[in-house]
Amino acid sequence: MVRGARQPQQPRSRLAPRLTGTVEKPPRKRKSRTEFALKEIMSSGGAEDDIPQGERKTVTDFCYLLDKSKQLFNGLRDLPQYGQKQWQSYFGRTFDVYTKLWKFQQQHRQVLDNRYGLKRWQIGEIASKIGQLYYHYYLRTSETSYLNEAFSFYSAIRQRSYYSQVNKEDRPELVVKKLRYYARFIVVCLLLNKMDVVKDLVKELSDEIEDYTHRFNTEDQVEWNLVLQEVAAFIEADPVMVLNDDNTIVITSNRLAETGAPLLEQGMIVGQLSLADALIIGNCNNQVKFSELTVDMFRMLQALEREPMNLASQMNKPGMQESADKPTRRENPHKYLLYKPTFSQLYTFLAASFKELPANSVLLIYLSATGVFPTGRSDSEGPYDFGGVLTNSNRDIINGDAIHKRNQSQKEMHCLHPGDLYPFTRKPLFIIVDSSNSVAYKNFTNLFGQPLVCLLSPTAYPKALQDQSQRGSLFTLFLNNPLMAFLFVSGLSSMRRGLWEKCQEYLRKINRDIAQLLTHSRSIDQAFLQFFGDEFLRLLLTRFIFCSATMRMHKIFRETRNYPESYPQLPRDETVENPHLQKHILELASILDVRNVFFENTIDDY
Repeated sequence: MVRGARQPQQPRSRLAPRLTGTVEKPPRKRKSRTEFALKEIMSSGGAEDDIPQGERKTVTDFCYLLDKSKQLFNGLRDLPQYGQKQWQSYFGRTFDVYTKLWKFQQQHRQVLDNRYGLKRWQIGEIASKIGQLYYHYYLRTSETSYLNEAFSFYSAIRQRSYYSQVNKEDRPELVVKKLRYYARFIVVCLLLNKMDVVKDLVKELSDEIEDYTHRFNTEDQVEWNLVLQEVAAFIEADPVMVLNDDNTIVITSNRLAETGAPLLEQGMIVGQLSLADALIIGNCNNQVKFSELTVDMFRMLQALEREPMNLASQMNKPGMQESADKPTRRENPHKYLLYKPTFSQLYTFLAASFKELPANSVLLIYLSATGVFPTGRSDSEGPYDFGGVLTNSNRDIINGDAIHKRNQSQKEMHCLHPGDLYPFTRKPLFIIVDSSNSVAYKNFTNLFGQPLVCLLSPTAYPKALQDQSQRGSLFTLFLNNPLMAFLFVSGLSSMRRGLWEKCQEYLRKINRDIAQLLTHSRSIDQAFLQFFGDEFLRLLLTRFIFCSATMRMHKIFRETRNYPESYPQLPRDETVENPHLQKHILELASILDVRNVFFENTIDDY
């Protein structure tokens, strides 16, 4: 799953924001499958000469729009997955045609029912394609508002039972369309944190798969059952449940809210850089994933987005009256999601992001990947001598053969070494590495004097801590949902909503104080302050310090490798080991009645 492009023009349709322009007229001399199908359909409805000219034209126009929409939709897969200029106009044309098609079938439903034999599952297919367009537009732009639009179309399909008659037809390919619709709907609901809907959809999908495999002797039964297993594991990945008084689960969102990031003090001098692009890379072995999105990727994705707004409040909703209001500017950084990329793929997307990065902007690289360690001893300590993180080797072919063996004196080929990132430090770069070999990136050299920060995970966790690696990394959980991570290391697995909200409010106070510690520090590296003007990066930095301070105070985190590190190093006495911050953490532990798992006089214990 990959995502591309910076600020696109909005898709001009009533399915998207607005529709301007018209669909081109079909050429007069056009022999296509539509024509042959049209002739067969209309002849089955009675003598062809008896069909009124107006109805004949209605069916002709519908068939043309349907054919054109399929051509454009199928062409989407040929668009480059990176860069912005190549895909914008094509997406706009596709939206325009689907807008015409959707509106046309609504206005001429009776004629199409009588003369074309339009079935409800065919209407569902059109709505499903529109939902996919909105979803892929979100992937291309990182605008969470389009997820709401995708949800509205997918939800309408379910509410209006467009696919209800599919199971009565002896056509397995139609049932597969229905199953794929469910899988896509689940992805959108996961991204919108609509977990109650997800659970209903999973149950319905399970019933559909059981019926499908019972009726048809297919070879894809195992694959569909795997889909169910993946989504079930995905929705159970959070280690702590927040409960209402009636024991129902509270759905918490971890996107940036208006009061999420600590505010800057008046007169505080920080950099004016803003986060514009992010590469979110997942290549951890055995981590829970769904639809090429690992738990770590999902959590970091949400940490880099604001709460979605409903486009209907800003612009016309599909099928409703048009509005002259324009959507507000895009405020989320643009993202690429790369699941198990090869080195070639990773470098291609990295170069595309670097090339299009605007002035005074930051590129963020998040690496959640298996560690690659150096083999043998090296006399030097250069940027290729400490290993790095794993890249996918499955599709890297050299001279027609996959590379399986290498000389022990050579460097690992399928690995992103710290030195591989050096060319991109010509622009402001913010790196997060969550890996068993994250410390390989501790020995960075800032060659070009641009702002550069690396936040590095612990390389190992205490054995006494329950292994949760398959359900996501503890370090990334701290960056995404620090209170849930704090509860987990404190041995808590559930909490009442009222206490959760009280602790969240106290955690916001802690974040504000951490921000002051950073900006008031006299010895902190200026790179941290240059990134501190951006809300997303400011929140990540304060959560990183909270994570590091918590682990250093925890009684079972006693080895150096259990602690996060950073490049440049933070002044410990002013940040992660600051007595004022330690006091706050102990107070939070007291609220939760878990103070006994932390050291009281932490500094004296070193």
